[in-house]
Amino acid sequence: MEELMIGANMAIVFGVIYKVFELFVCRRERMMLIEKMGDKQVPETFKNGIMYRPSSFSFSGLRIGCLLLGLGAGLLTGYFLVCVTQQSYFSGKEGWAVNEAVSIIYGACVLLGGGLGLVISYLIEKEQWKKNK
Repeated sequence: MEELMIGANMAIVFGVIYKVFELFVCRRERMMLIEKMGDKQVPETFKNGIMYRPSSFSFSGLRIGCLLLGLGAGLLTGYFLVCVTQQSYFSGKEGWAVNEAVSIIYGACVLLGGGLGLVISYLIEKEQWKKNK
């Protein structure tokens, strides 16, 4: 467990350092672009947006909802799989191998359910984009 925590702490530290450098580099790039544009652009150019036109609605609620629904369905599926395959887990006579199998079943079902929920939200978003175009 200590090895895992050491790796996680190192990843967090280097991730924060990377993001700080990225923040300053992106700021410098934006400032260079603004200086480069100068007085060439008139306000009418930016009337509809610079690069893209933002949509009138957001899909963040849909993504979070589908993710949580998928996680819940994964937990429920994992519970049913454990009930069917590992009866000794509930009788109190389980061993190390049974505990490991149960943790693998729960973890896999939760991850698969969450991933499936995000794929479903992507497909719904894609359909909405096609309708609006």
